[in-house]
Amino acid sequence: MKITLLTGKTFDIEKAFDFPLKVNTSFKIKRLNLRIDHKKHMVVLSMPKLYSKKKAFDFINTHIDWIEEKLASLPAIKDFEDDESISLFGQQVRILYNPDAGAPLLKNNILYVGGQKEFLHRRIKDYIKRESKKVFYQKSKILADRLGCRLTGVSIKDTKSRWGSCSTLKHINYNWRIALAPLPVIDYLMAHETAHLKHQDHSAAFWQTVYELCPTYMESQNWLKKHGNELYLYR
Repeated sequence: MKITLLTGKTFDIEKAFDFPLKVNTSFKIKRLNLRIDHKKHMVVLSMPKLYSKKKAFDFINTHIDWIEEKLASLPAIKDFEDDESISLFGQQVRILYNPDAGAPLLKNNILYVGGQKEFLHRRIKDYIKRESKKVFYQKSKILADRLGCRLTGVSIKDTKSRWGSCSTLKHINYNWRIALAPLPVIDYLMAHETAHLKHQDHSAAFWQTVYELCPTYMESQNWLKKHGNELYLYR
């Protein structure tokens, strides 16, 4: 979103500050509002569609101290590191880097990773995404068969706002970070999206189906509310 100053100079308000900023405009928005997106580590400004861009710019400036304080309090974005212990599909796994190792290999709860060290995070992330596609499909297929529903496939996404989605074409998308959650949470999220194969809503019938597939789902919901943002720290 660009604004023009009295000098005639035009610049993008989203690039005018030393922090990531996203501007949302809508006729439904009645007043200016600032919030911090904890998952994206970003400042979000919501403003009425025809509101003065210059006033919006000034509004942000008056809240700079608050913005910097909130951003500074956010946990740092994480990369996978050598000798780090992570939860992977419900098992504690230790990452062990060896430059001479080949493709990532999981053996005896140790994930061996080779190649150039600066690409360690990417290689582990790619490995988790590949394995997630297989594991999540298997789990979802078992649940779909229990419901007598057709599952056309599973895709792994790198979303920042949702754990999964189910299309009307009976295809399920899952966030790769689910693999880092405890096993009961993984099972709940599989049950949640698979239940959408039968109910494309969040009706009472939908939640009854989730319960039938995962009776302890409420405990996993509570875990996600408390710890879900920790999984999003991995970029």
